[in-house]
Amino acid sequence: MAVTLCAAFLVGARHARRRTFGFYTFILSNLLWIVWGLHDEAWALIALQVGLCAMNVRAIVRNHKDAEAEAHEAERETAGSV
Repeated sequence: MAVTLCAAFLVGARHARRRTFGFYTFILSNLLWIVWGLHDEAWALIALQVGLCAMNVRAIVRNHKDAEAEAHEAERETAGSV
């Protein structure tokens, strides 16, 4: 549960790279919940975590694009100030 809280904190960051790291942390959290679900035979929990993991993968792809855009913007600002 602590991993999930850390991930939620990171996802709220302004920078795309930190958000992306947060989504990777959420995936770790999903895996931990799945392990617990397998141990307790909680099939609904496992199904939920698989769905949430898919959403986190989608978010990583989208945030990767945002991180590239931020990097290009930073390059433009640096080139403009020289």
